[in-house]
Amino acid sequence: MFEGHPQEEVEAFINSSAELRRLYHRHRELDKQVLDAELGVLPIDDLTLLQMKREKLQAKDQLTRLFEEKVRAH
Repeated sequence: MFEGHPQEEVEAFINSSAELRRLYHRHRELDKQVLDAELGVLPIDDLTLLQMKREKLQAKDQLTRLFEEKVRAH
């Protein structure tokens, strides 16, 4: 999600607020659940999987947008 950026910069961004930490951890949680569902480890229906993918993408988009805004501001 933050390819090409120093790990320290990304970690500082994520840890800069409780909301960003929550959003980042939610994205990671959804990423793992989607992968497990696609591998057949987590049995869920297609609609639930689709909703999880959408929420994961929304979290990623929001994190990416906020990170880019922070980078542009500095």
